[in-house]
Amino acid sequence: MALAGAGAMSYAQQVPVATRGQLLYTTHCVTCHTTQMHWRNGKLAYDWDSLKLQVSRWQGTAGLQWDDADIVEVTRYLNDAIYRYSQSDGRVSSSK
Repeated sequence: MALAGAGAMSYAQQVPVATRGQLLYTTHCVTCHTTQMHWRNGKLAYDWDSLKLQVSRWQGTAGLQWDDADIVEVTRYLNDAIYRYSQSDGRVSSSK
């Protein structure tokens, strides 16, 4: 019995936990924004600041009323998953 419990615990520890940014993005954005959207030739995000600006712009267009912390979380998720830009001020925070 103890071995079965240890195996289940080991498996549970391997399952990645979704970040708040990932949850917000997959809940509100993937209907229109597929992965291909981020790789198109006419993309508007070229660095951390422009990526954050686009996240802010589109959440406003969608009427989501995210606060700056949510915008940073989604920007961080997209940056970690797709873009990999360096952050201009060396911090990942909601303040500039």
